[in-house]
Parts: sequence; structure tokens; C-alpha cells
Amino acid sequence: MNSKDCHSEVHNQNHCKGNYNSCVSLVPIFNHLREEQMDEIMKTAKSVTYKRGEIIYQAGSQSDSLYIVNKGKIRIYRLSDSGKEQLVRILNPGDFTGELALFNEALHESFAEAMVETQVCMIKRSELQEFLLKYPSISLKILAEFSKRLEQSEKQTTRFATEKVETRLALFLAECLDSGAQTMEIVLPMSKKDLASYLGTTPETISRKLTDLEECGYIKQKSNKNIEIIDLDELLLV
Repeated sequence: MNSKDCHSEVHNQNHCKGNYNSCVSLVPIFNHLREEQMDEIMKTAKSVTYKRGEIIYQAGSQSDSLYIVNKGKIRIYRLSDSGKEQLVRILNPGDFTGELALFNEALHESFAEAMVETQVCMIKRSELQEFLLKYPSISLKILAEFSKRLEQSEKQTTRFATEKVETRLALFLAECLDSGAQTMEIVLPMSKKDLASYLGTTPETISRKLTDLEECGYIKQKSNKNIEIIDLDELLLV
């Protein structure tokens, strides 16, 4: 994977206008504000478009902005000392990254890569800090997001240490179910390669374990990413 300059001028950059179908209105840390307050924040944001595979930021680079996904999808991952990739999370429209820049000057510890053509709204630290002072409720929303991510990270670490691969996979599939939906069919939110990285295994192992679960009658693979859960109770006992 070729690293590219994180803020290359070849990217399409524009100041975001007050489009409430994008950026600020999608993000929980901002969308509780009044329209005029969101408009004030949008005036400081810049829209940047990245092509599929482009690096938005990389480990070791300066963290000085909040990145909000407007359109597209971003994968956040880390590299071990041996160069092995570990997927941390995938960001969809309304998600954000770079939040540590809000509190102090720091270096990124992860890589952010556009999975498809992706439009990001960027807000600089200095401007965001002014908004945090002006609208303290934003800080509370950010802390809530920190708490959620910490919980997810601890859960993932515990599973790596205590659960076998098929159990990690089974729990992931179960968590993909929409609690409000009537169907037991899910669409994998990532490729099998990314899923393997996220679960700490290999794509070959993921394919083999999915086949094993299907042969046991717990799931049915309808396509490459579409999976129907046949027996959720048994799946959770794997």
C-alpha cells in the first residue's frame, strides 16, 4: 500500500456550505445543536475528496484536525512492528476520527484509508477548541463517543485473548443483526480480508469457518457478503 501525502493539494478542497444533509448534521457530537450553531461550525469546515485506496492520514503524522465522513467509507488500521495489519474500525457517513486532536498536539497512531471514493469534512483543532468552549455540550457528546470506543476496544482485546476464531466470528455475525429488523439476514460491513484483520486471523480461515458454520446449519451464505442466520441460539454457543 502506497502512502500518500495526507493533505495533498491535488485533493478537491472546498469550504463546506450550510448543507445540513452532510457533515455536521450527521454527527451526534454536533446534530443536537441549533441550526444556526451548526451553520457556524460548517463555515469553518473544509470538504476534501479522496479516491479509493488513498491515505487520509498515517501513523506518525501530525494530528491537528477532526475528520467527519460525509460520503463514502474509511478503514482505520494499525501496523504491528512486524508489519501485520490490524483493522481497528470502519467509518461510515456521520462517523468521525482524529478526535484526539481536540485536546492536545499529538501524532496519529493509526492509518486512515478511503475504501471507496470518500468525501470528508475537516475542522482544525484551533477552531474546534473554540466551539468546545462556546458549546460545552459538544464535549459531553465527545466523551460519550470516547466511552463507546473504549468499551468496544476492550471487548475486542478480551476476545482476542480468550476466544477461539470461530467464537469471535459467531459473535461478530450476531452483533451485525439489526435489533429492530424482522429479518435474520445480514450484510457483512466489510470484505472478508478486512473482517479477518478485524478478528485477528486470515481470510482463508474466515472462509473456512463460515463454511463450517453453514455445514452445522447455523448460517446460510447467500452471496459473498449476504448471510442469513438460521439458528442464532446455537451460533452464540459456538
